[in-house]
Amino acid sequence: MALRKPPLHDVHAARDAKFTEFGGWDMPVEFDSIRDEHASVRESAGIFDVSHMGEIEVSGPDATTLMQRLTTNDVTALSPGDSQYAMITDDEGTILDDTVVYRLPDDEATFLFVPNAGHDEEMYDRWTDHREKWGLDATVRNVTEEWAMFAVQGPDAPGLVTAAAEGPLSDLSRFEATYADVAGVRSWVARTGYTGEPGFEILCPSEDAETVWEAFDCQPCGLGSRDTLRIEMGFLLSGQDFDPAEEPHNPYEAGVGFTVKLDTEFVGRDALERVEAEGVTEKFVGLRLLDRGVARHGYDVTDRDGDVIGRVTSGTMSPTLGEAVALGYVPVGYASSGSNVGVVIRGEEKRAKITTPPFLEDR
Repeated sequence: MALRKPPLHDVHAARDAKFTEFGGWDMPVEFDSIRDEHASVRESAGIFDVSHMGEIEVSGPDATTLMQRLTTNDVTALSPGDSQYAMITDDEGTILDDTVVYRLPDDEATFLFVPNAGHDEEMYDRWTDHREKWGLDATVRNVTEEWAMFAVQGPDAPGLVTAAAEGPLSDLSRFEATYADVAGVRSWVARTGYTGEPGFEILCPSEDAETVWEAFDCQPCGLGSRDTLRIEMGFLLSGQDFDPAEEPHNPYEAGVGFTVKLDTEFVGRDALERVEAEGVTEKFVGLRLLDRGVARHGYDVTDRDGDVIGRVTSGTMSPTLGEAVALGYVPVGYASSGSNVGVVIRGEEKRAKITTPPFLEDR
């Protein structure tokens, strides 16, 4: 199957970006260097093309009911222009995907939620199947191809976006969003991001993508630095830090139990109520490597006797800290910050210490 391409694929290619397959998309992984792009976001600002993220619009009289039953958070708490982080779970409470849900400022309750790359068709089918099963009156549209999505992130990002836009963006708090004209293009602008830095995510019509992209005079960044930035913050990556087939976890194991509102009715609620009452057997943690080496996805985590107790799900050499850090799952008895463990790298056990993300202080 041919890879999907973001609207600015040719623009990025002309900029000599390096590309990689991600979630069925051919996306820029690096423009200049991952280290330089990472540093730009931590120190000034960078712009990411994240048009591989999905967009599903849900509207109609029963839109709120449908969203409430298929996401773990409480969508009734959203006012127009608000958003929230939520999980999408199956009957057993296993995470299928994580998402951000936006309440659009329309006359009736209309929602836009953002599945991860390659999940838009799956989630469209899930929403329409359950709509029919439950007999709800809601319109579900997969509008992924209609939008380009950019993330402007970093300490200087708020100033850059405010200067490029017409609208009260400086008044937006985290997880608030509004319509605004960016470089003259009507866009949906949200105070959200995946880097741990101040910034915005901008959705604009795909045909106007180049106009909006070129309005920002800052470092273009690829998925490589997006990954190192999010690992430093301990943010989950769908399909890697959780996956219903390869790495099945519930929100409490994955450290995102705050997204679960058990006083609402959603698919997986009863299973998660039992988990909340009984507790979990393993937890998502951070690891700092004490010996030389970089822990990667799939590497074993061991106890002091060398027995395998867990696994690494994400890992990198932190550009900010200059040391190797990783994320993964270990039994609750080892999950306390400061616990000594090992990570097996190319057949050799390396010393590591459990820590609680984010790895960066004062974040």
